[in-house]
Amino acid sequence: MMDDILRKLRKEALYLSYKCQDGNLQSVFSCLDIVWTLYDKVMNWSPEKALDDNRDFFIISKGQATLALYPVLIEKGMFSIDEVGNEIGHFHSRYSIQTDLTKFKGGVENNAGSLGHGYPFAVGLALANKIKKSPSKVYVLVGDGEFCEGTMWEASILAAAKKLDNLCVIIDDNNSVGAMVDMGNMETKLKAFGFDVYSVNGHDMNALKRVFHQVQEHNGKPKAIIAKTVRGYGSKTMMEDDIWFHKAPNEEELKILYKEVDEF
Repeated sequence: MMDDILRKLRKEALYLSYKCQDGNLQSVFSCLDIVWTLYDKVMNWSPEKALDDNRDFFIISKGQATLALYPVLIEKGMFSIDEVGNEIGHFHSRYSIQTDLTKFKGGVENNAGSLGHGYPFAVGLALANKIKKSPSKVYVLVGDGEFCEGTMWEASILAAAKKLDNLCVIIDDNNSVGAMVDMGNMETKLKAFGFDVYSVNGHDMNALKRVFHQVQEHNGKPKAIIAKTVRGYGSKTMMEDDIWFHKAPNEEELKILYKEVDEF
């Protein structure tokens, strides 16, 4: 049984996709539970702390899933659904499908676009916080297919070499990588690179809370969580039809998808 808040977040993501006629909804639905758990149960973050130097940071490296971030920030009181809905996708709007850090004062921590860029940025941020002796932790959400990018492995080498135990990379393992390159056993690879590695059901909030508690340990090792997820989770149609990997609903489809989320 899905929590009501997770249904609400999915319906808000659907609404925003409908308003801007863009979005990768399968990817959004696979990671929404992770993003909500981080902001609601784990991170030292609030709208009042959005510019605090000692806040925790969330970096969305799988930029195609930005529509998973906006609903969470709306529910936490950073933005309003009316404001985002009225502006998203418009020319010069700060609310775009790929986040633009330069257009925000808090709430959005990085520019999102080409895959393989957000994770190295997160590693640099974690290193800077280490140097400053900041208590901040850096959480970065990446896609499983994103590890086909060489920058991901270069950043992983640096994270381990610099003992960035204030860094946690969450891999949204929704089986997208199968359409590209078989990466083999990611747990074995990341352990070989010097990471503590954990696996979790990415749609189980209690399990997510437990694993996020485990990664708080300061032992000189960066942390990696492999979150097993399902593309389109929360909608029968989107789980079964990959056209929703990059498709926005029309008005009729929006009503159908709302109903599916309510009944999931």
